[in-house]
Amino acid sequence: MCCLVEEARSAFEPCDTDSTSVTSLIHSSGLPAAVVAIGFAVVARTMGAVTDGGALVGIIAAFVLMLAAGISGFVPLGTVFLLTLLTTRWGYERKQRLGVAERGRGRTARQVLANLGASALCALPVIWFWQFSEVLLLAAIAALAEAAADTVSSEVGQAIADRAYMITDFRQAPIGTNGAISVEGTLSGCIAASIVACVSAFVGVVSWPWTPVVAVAGAAGMLLDSALGATWENSGRMGNDAVNFISTVFAADLALVAAMVIERVGI
Repeated sequence: MCCLVEEARSAFEPCDTDSTSVTSLIHSSGLPAAVVAIGFAVVARTMGAVTDGGALVGIIAAFVLMLAAGISGFVPLGTVFLLTLLTTRWGYERKQRLGVAERGRGRTARQVLANLGASALCALPVIWFWQFSEVLLLAAIAALAEAAADTVSSEVGQAIADRAYMITDFRQAPIGTNGAISVEGTLSGCIAASIVACVSAFVGVVSWPWTPVVAVAGAAGMLLDSALGATWENSGRMGNDAVNFISTVFAADLALVAAMVIERVGI
């Protein structure tokens, strides 16, 4: 396992950011990444999972992840998409009756950006600063794990839960209320975060020892999302897309801090 703390310290030392190597990386990986990203977006758009704007943002996010982590960087993103698609359509009739079903036209550019933007921003510097790839990709995958956990917890809870409780005071609330959580939804969200972590390790985007960090960070971000939903979103001070973005950023930051602490104490 690489020492992330030493890598962070070396940020203050001169490093070789030869533009030729960056250009070579883009030339060698850019075309395959672009083909896969565009193909992915076309499939998602054809299935009605995203709007035209959502597909465009998805192309950019997928392209950046694959430039940073190789073609294998698409696998965690694809996993999040599959988990989202399956759980969104699970129990759809019940969700319609509850009035919480996802809009039929698919996720918009703002929604996709809110869920994938933090991950892409974490991965982007890897293109120039490859020596930080392990720590930056750890943060990127944690953000994806949070996006998966948040969506899956909400969709599964709305599909099968009998009761939901506000995360702030645990009073019972209607299913689908901002900030309301259920046992079924919370457990499924934790499982989703763990799936993203394990899949990412399996394809080599992160190391296996870091999977618990990714899973815990994703689950913690999911809970923060509910807390923000119960407070700032319900009070009108923040929209749902802003809540989602902040939660993914929190998961990424938490993974970074946890990794540095673990390296420092030598766990």
